[in-house]
Amino acid sequence: MDAKDEGTRDDEVFRILQPGGWKKPRGYSNGVMARGTVVMTGGLIGWDGDETLADGFLAQVDQTLANIVAVLAEADAKPNHLVRLTWYVRSIETYRASLRDLGGIYHDRIGRHYPAMALVEVANLVEPDALVEIEATAIVPD
Repeated sequence: MDAKDEGTRDDEVFRILQPGGWKKPRGYSNGVMARGTVVMTGGLIGWDGDETLADGFLAQVDQTLANIVAVLAEADAKPNHLVRLTWYVRSIETYRASLRDLGGIYHDRIGRHYPAMALVEVANLVEPDALVEIEATAIVPD
């Protein structure tokens, strides 16, 4: 099975933290515990290697997630090693209106793996035309 298709997992080095009695979240985890080598990305945006920015929110999310996967690969990490994603979006309304399409884009790039996540609406990003920026943390098992 492809690592990105393993889904959210509990094993000897990676455990989802789900308090008893809490409703299971959809599309993220409340907490993750893992052991191994920590890999962190900077805040990545939806441009390609030539710094050409994708057009529109969904295209930028797709490229941003592709960029995260590419940076992880440099550390021999895979999407299922992600333990945290922090999203910064210029418009929470655009994010909410795009949830159905975002799910498909996320699954195509990350699989059915749901690390701990946070999402924050921001007034601006360093790149003026960027609509989303995502930071990622992964832990590669020893």
